[in-house]
Amino acid sequence: MTTMQDNTKQIRIAVELDKEHVPSEIRWSADDLQGMDQAICKAMFLALWDHSRKDTLKLDLWTRDMTVDEMKIFFHQTLVSMADSLEKAIQDDRITGDMRDFCEYFAEKMEIKQG
Repeated sequence: MTTMQDNTKQIRIAVELDKEHVPSEIRWSADDLQGMDQAICKAMFLALWDHSRKDTLKLDLWTRDMTVDEMKIFFHQTLVSMADSLEKAIQDDRITGDMRDFCEYFAEKMEIKQG
């Protein structure tokens, strides 16, 4: 017999704060995190859909030592990832193409070098 717990995965996020309550380190781990026990990050976006309120719950954190250039790249990569997710979810090439066009525009305006 399979229980619900057998199909549960854990994602853990730990945020270390400095004396001014600004994140100094963000660590995350997951049951399926391949090749490492945990990852240390400088920034994170977390968005969850609240079905009953039809609203997005979100948490945006970044450490004091995250540079502006890193933040530009982080935003750009997040936008590209959102375009990928949207394409998988709704399979609408027209709107996802528009979103990818915006990602290119964003990279150009933010002067992000794409490799």
